[in-house]
Amino acid sequence: MVPAPTEFLMRHRFIALLVALGLAATACGGSDSGSSVATDVESFHPADMGWDLVWSDEFDGAALDAAKWGFEQNCWGGGNEELQCYTDSATNVEVRDGLLHIIALEESSTGLAVSEDRPDAATAGTKTQPYTSGRIRTKDLADWTYGRFEVRARLPHGQGLWPAIWMLPTDSPYGGWAAGGEIDIMEAVNLKAGTDLDSRSVHGTLHYGAEWPNNRSSGAAFPFRDDNPADSFHVYAVEWEEGEIRWYVDDAHYATQTADGWFSEGADGAAPFDSQFHLILNVAVGGGWPGPPDDATVFPQVMEVDYVRVYECSSSPGDGTGCATVSDRARLVGGG
Repeated sequence: MVPAPTEFLMRHRFIALLVALGLAATACGGSDSGSSVATDVESFHPADMGWDLVWSDEFDGAALDAAKWGFEQNCWGGGNEELQCYTDSATNVEVRDGLLHIIALEESSTGLAVSEDRPDAATAGTKTQPYTSGRIRTKDLADWTYGRFEVRARLPHGQGLWPAIWMLPTDSPYGGWAAGGEIDIMEAVNLKAGTDLDSRSVHGTLHYGAEWPNNRSSGAAFPFRDDNPADSFHVYAVEWEEGEIRWYVDDAHYATQTADGWFSEGADGAAPFDSQFHLILNVAVGGGWPGPPDDATVFPQVMEVDYVRVYECSSSPGDGTGCATVSDRARLVGGG
């Protein structure tokens, strides 16, 4: 999600092209889970694989749990020329009926022109945007190195909508973005806005390498066949162990990347994916990847989240190995 310069956009477009050519997901056989995904990879469930639940939010209360989540509040556009202000308003982030609702609205708002994490935020001025939305994170409240990260959600749709479930380093020892890494568990753009692959796909991506603009990225798209991610709830997950990250939809393992395909400039081993990362949930509006909303985009748009769950591998919590749910049909993602 941050930032998305030309290299990032070209990477995602290339991934979409691979899917169109039938190369971005190796698929054969069937799944006994009833999933409507286009890639019929094997389906697994973490039960009995040795994953211990260590952190979760089931969103059963009447408000966002301040002991687990904090709000980001700014209008800077995420480095992607996005068009929303993120707020802490109940009109943008609401917990009710057992669900978290992250709501994008078409309404003007003014706020910080930069991220509140920047040391010059207090003097950087303000910016006005035509949309509002929500972005919450576990930074300074909970973070992890290795584990299984699982979110059950129904996604917003329409031209210009960009929901994301992702992770950033809390205190990167390797430098700024993207030398410190980024793990995109799930991103989607422009769902149901057309007939192209992006209108029915989710994406899993890693960002790494050097600091922007010399960053790299690589990942895989996962197109749905009959259903659409905006029509019903699906479970999006990654399993992260030392030297390997795997992506899942509804427990179907569809992609893997290993440390052979990522790096952090000047560092060795599994860097940058060997430090503490926190979780982020948000709905962006506009930006370089999806483009702006059009006349057909209807607001409000909502990402509904049923739960967020974090598991630790009981057999080897120090490096996360020994609990993998692996399919040899999943695509091995090369480096960027």
